[in-house]
Amino acid sequence: METHEINRRFTDHFVNAGHTKVPSASLILDDPTLLFVNAGMVQFKPYFLGEVPPPYPRATSIQKCVRTGDIDEVGKTTRHNTFFQMAGNFSFGDYFKAGAIEYAWNLVTGSQDAGGYGFDPDRIWPTVYHDDDEAFELWRKITGLPEERIQRRGGKDNYWDMGVPGPGGPCSEIFYDRGPEHGREGGPVADEDRYLELWNLVFMQDERGERSPKQGHKPIGELPSKNIDTGMGVERVAYLLQGVANVYETDLVRPVIARAEELSGRRYGADPTDDVRFRVIADHARSGVMIIGDGVTPSNEARGYVLRRLLRRIVRSARLLGVREPVLGSFAEVVRDAMAPSYPELVTDFERINAVVRAEEDAFLQTLSSGSRIFDTAVTAVKNQGGTQLAGDQAFQLHDTYGFPIDLTLEMAAEAGLSVDEDGFRRLMNEQRSRAKADAAARKTGHVDASLYRAVLDNHGNTVFLGYTELASEGRVVGLLRDGQSVAAASEGDAVEVMLDRTPFYAEAGGQQADTGYLRGDGFVVRVDDVQSPVAGLRVHRGEVTAGTVTLDAQVIAEIDPARRSGVSRAHTATHLVHAGVRNALGTSARQAGSLNAPGRLRFDFTSPSGAVSPAALGEIEDEVNTVLQQNREVEAYETSMDEARKLGALMFFGEKYGDRVRVVDMGEYSRELCGGTHVHRTGELGMVKVLSEGSIGSGVRRVEALVGLDAFRHMSKEHLLLTQLSDQLKARPEELPDRVAGLVERLRVVERDLEKQRAEAVLSSAGSLADAAEDVDGTALVAVEVPGGVGANDLRALTADVRGRLGARPGVVALFGTDSDRVTFVVATTEAARTRGLAAGKLIPTFAGSVGGRGGGKADLAQGGGTNPAGVPDAVAALRTAVRAH
Repeated sequence: METHEINRRFTDHFVNAGHTKVPSASLILDDPTLLFVNAGMVQFKPYFLGEVPPPYPRATSIQKCVRTGDIDEVGKTTRHNTFFQMAGNFSFGDYFKAGAIEYAWNLVTGSQDAGGYGFDPDRIWPTVYHDDDEAFELWRKITGLPEERIQRRGGKDNYWDMGVPGPGGPCSEIFYDRGPEHGREGGPVADEDRYLELWNLVFMQDERGERSPKQGHKPIGELPSKNIDTGMGVERVAYLLQGVANVYETDLVRPVIARAEELSGRRYGADPTDDVRFRVIADHARSGVMIIGDGVTPSNEARGYVLRRLLRRIVRSARLLGVREPVLGSFAEVVRDAMAPSYPELVTDFERINAVVRAEEDAFLQTLSSGSRIFDTAVTAVKNQGGTQLAGDQAFQLHDTYGFPIDLTLEMAAEAGLSVDEDGFRRLMNEQRSRAKADAAARKTGHVDASLYRAVLDNHGNTVFLGYTELASEGRVVGLLRDGQSVAAASEGDAVEVMLDRTPFYAEAGGQQADTGYLRGDGFVVRVDDVQSPVAGLRVHRGEVTAGTVTLDAQVIAEIDPARRSGVSRAHTATHLVHAGVRNALGTSARQAGSLNAPGRLRFDFTSPSGAVSPAALGEIEDEVNTVLQQNREVEAYETSMDEARKLGALMFFGEKYGDRVRVVDMGEYSRELCGGTHVHRTGELGMVKVLSEGSIGSGVRRVEALVGLDAFRHMSKEHLLLTQLSDQLKARPEELPDRVAGLVERLRVVERDLEKQRAEAVLSSAGSLADAAEDVDGTALVAVEVPGGVGANDLRALTADVRGRLGARPGVVALFGTDSDRVTFVVATTEAARTRGLAAGKLIPTFAGSVGGRGGGKADLAQGGGTNPAGVPDAVAALRTAVRAH
């Protein structure tokens, strides 16, 4: 049975049982606890947590998932995968244990002719939580299984919670007996290789406290409504129903291995070492394509880093299989063709996916070249010092500066016979990530306990947003925080967070900056400097009480700053237009990757695997956008269903949370996007859009910055004034300025070359006097001096060689130091007679480099380096004299 058929049967089974079919969520959701969606229940968490009322009593989904904790184990075993599909059915206060067990049993053991999977009931072994007598009896009653085939297990295996206080409950797992050739008799408690878990049914009935029942602690209470959360591993079911040994041989994964066999000329199953590489390629290719499909691009942070690591492991594995040509595009095509029946967006979006993988492969091949040289130098230094371990800071530098993934460093170090200080590397990585997370968290929540926000939400419901149509409205204070604590009142001078039942203030989201303004009540005023939404549905006004005392339940008039709102709305509308212009010019592979909409200006980030946008293309984009402004198109915003929005061709961004009803911002056929921001009514209100710059902000991601409206006009006015001044000074018409400036620049270059030549001649002319002034150090002529005049490295090297030549056949060492305000450059050369005495230039440098805060190296006849302490040159000369005397 093909995997897509397994998915179809699962969905049909539960839809026929009254479940709402819910599409797979993006792998990227706005959940600070997850890099990627790793379970089928993640998109339903708000319903289970009671944050949002569920829109349906029961649901079913086939959720794409990525788990990254076992990346290093992928390929080494046949059990570990990063990407997988989790089929699930969910009940929100509807059916409970009996329904979940019956639905699962009927699908697993139902005949294939009747739409089931057809597993032999005599080979099914359920497990239950050790004291869940109810589930035990239900299994026995519903299935007729003998008691000895229903096994009880402890909390570690058969209790589920989210790892924090909140909902949880006992679970019941369904295992399939693969037969005696796979292990011991005795059911899942005896051998989980022979007895393979297919499905986990979670009976969400408890509220857990600080300590989890998984460790034997009692729940602190029961949930007000009992829920069902299940997850069936699609890939596991597939390899059992397809009669293969593991997931790598199933219909959606084996084709990638087949392509790797074609490219490499090697065969899967012929060599255990090669098999690991084949499996890494197959697993990571699928994960990489699916992650890119949901909008992630490679980077050195968070999700982008995981993606980069996956793609680069593919390239390295292919090279270890002997493949030298680019491979990622070819593997991506295989994944697309295999997965498209369930995920058709992989076909429509393949141009972008393919561009991303190809750009990353090109970048990595360059990294392999440059990073390998740095790595080899580090390994040589460790071995020369008699060490066996590469330091953590060196591994971190390879990663952070040169883009070398840590797993690649580990692999190459092992091949070189070294270990790596992983703890040191992880510590530096964690410090870097912690700083970034702390900055983001402080900005969004101000270090306030999120439970305080949730309490307001639970007691008063969502904040009603009126800002699409109103700039001022009445409201009531439903929550008040001062210094991170709930208070009943706050007085003049206090920094506060105010929550209202209704507001016209826009909370920062989707790249749009928050509104500012005032909350005015009976005898008090609160200045609002920022608005955030730290928990979904709640808007928090942050600012200062500037007069009187604000209290809970007080009535206010909430007034936003209309000028700021207008400027931000123009910028946000312009961002949509720039996005459309970029896609028209560069193709659909250019997709929004972030934005900032501030009064009068915008910043628009987009994926561009093809590299920089040419000035000509940028000019065309600007011209096209301003043409749309001149057409004064209507900007229409309306709500519709997600299905209808897709039919309309509205752009939507992976990682954003969209409900069944979505808001579309429509500018006719030119731009149509899902967006919750504020906008102008007609494009003519923007006045003008002026693109200021375009540049790279990371691998495959570009940034356009632009001004809008009066800010754009003022910028153009300043540029015109500057142009007029230049025309006056250079006595040229504006159109003649480029040629006139180019002529001036060329004349300056000629003068600089002449000066450089004269300076070099002056420096070299001092070679004779330096050689004549050589001091005798126990029979070795030593020239060790500071050369004045800011001599460059090339001139210093030439002068050093000239002085050495003038020493003739004598044993001689020449060390010249060039200095400027905060740098030292030095070159050391030795004569052949000196080298016979054991004086090697490269080995002399470590004897004095510390004095100038530097280092260097080279060969026995010539070496060079640099430092940061010019004041240390006299000490360096003294140290070198001592080193020469020792020989």
